Amino acid sequence: MTTTVASAKNVKELFDLTGRVALITGGSIGLGRQMAEGLAEMRADLALSARKKERCEETAHEMEKLGVRAAAFGCDVKDPASVQQMVDGTLSRFGRIDILINNAGISWGSPVEEMKLADWNKVLETNLTGTFLCCQAAGKSMIKQGCGKIINVASVAGLRGAPPEHVMATGYHASKGGVISFTRDLAWKWARHNINVNALAPGWFPTHMSDWVIQHKKDELLPSIPLRRFGSDHDLKGAAVFLASAASDYVTGHVLVVDGGQTA
Repeated sequence: MTTTVASAKNVKELFDLTGRVALITGGSIGLGRQMAEGLAEMRADLALSARKKERCEETAHEMEKLGVRAAAFGCDVKDPASVQQMVDGTLSRFGRIDILINNAGISWGSPVEEMKLADWNKVLETNLTGTFLCCQAAGKSMIKQGCGKIINVASVAGLRGAPPEHVMATGYHASKGGVISFTRDLAWKWARHNINVNALAPGWFPTHMSDWVIQHKKDELLPSIPLRRFGSDHDLKGAAVFLASAASDYVTGHVLVVDGGQTA
C-alpha cells in the first residue's frame, strides 16, 4: 500500500487555518472561548455551540471582529436530535466541518459514598456520551469529505486520581478517563478516513467550573504544579491550533497534556 504525503509546507503554512471551519461545543466561555479565539486568530471560521445560545451569539460577534465568519447554535450534547441540528446548521451555514472540538462538559462534587446515581449519570452523559454523539454526527461529514481533525477535551483528571482534600468529583474523573480511551480507539477506527483524533488534557485553569476550587484550595494546589501557577487565558491556544492544523497531520490518538507539569 502506498501513502500519499502532502507537499512540503513552511511553518506558517502548517499552522494556517484559512478556509477551515471549526465546530466547538461549549465554545462561548472559558476554555472553549479561548480555543475559539486561537483558531480565529489563525483564520478559521467558527461554529460555536452551548446550551445557552445567547452566550454563543455574544462570543461569535466578538470573534467576527477578528475577520472570520462565526455562527452560534444552541445545543444539548446529551440529546442526539439537538446534536444533529447543530451539525446540520453548521453544514448549512458553512458547507463543511474541518475541525471538531468537543469541549462541553460539567462536573459534580460529592463523596463517592453519597453521590446520587442521577448526578453520576448526568456527568457521564454530558462529558462522555456527548463527546461520542458529536463525533458521530460531525464524523459522518468528515468521512464524506475525506479528512478532518477532532479534538476531545479531556483533563488531567482522566489520567490520575486526586486527594479528597482537593476535589470530590469521581464522576468527572471517570468521564474524562473515558474520553481518553474513546479518543485512542476512534483514532484507530477513523485513520483510514484521514481523520486525526486527539485529546487535550488541561490541568488547573480558572473557569466557571473550577473557580471555587481554585479560590479555596490555591495554597494546596500550587505546590503540586511545577510551574507554580494556574493556566492563563492563552495557555491552551497554541495546543488547540496545533491539533487543529496541518502541523499535527502525523499525530493521532495522542493526549496532549497542558498542566504546568502537574502530571510529570
